[in-house]
Amino acid sequence: MAVLVLSLMPIVPHPPTTGWDKGDHFLTFAVLTILGCRAFPAHIAAVLAGLLVYGGLIEVLQSFTPYRLAEWGDLVADSLGIIVGYALKRFSSKFERVGQPD
Repeated sequence: MAVLVLSLMPIVPHPPTTGWDKGDHFLTFAVLTILGCRAFPAHIAAVLAGLLVYGGLIEVLQSFTPYRLAEWGDLVADSLGIIVGYALKRFSSKFERVGQPD
């Protein structure tokens, strides 16, 4: 919900940012992917698809605001964040299994 609010509210002078809009999208969706995959490990495909749709929905909603722009580049950054977030989750899960009984 916080991501949606931050994405649709008017631009403020000093928003929380990485300093680059596409970096913000990338980081946000990487974190959402890691959290979503950890929260719903049995439904990874639904989490990934849902986040991609969510990114698209944000862009569509931004097109209806007078102070935000919908950009394909943002959706690409969201998608790359989802891919990297999923890869990081998969990579980190290999280390979580180390030392655990089989």
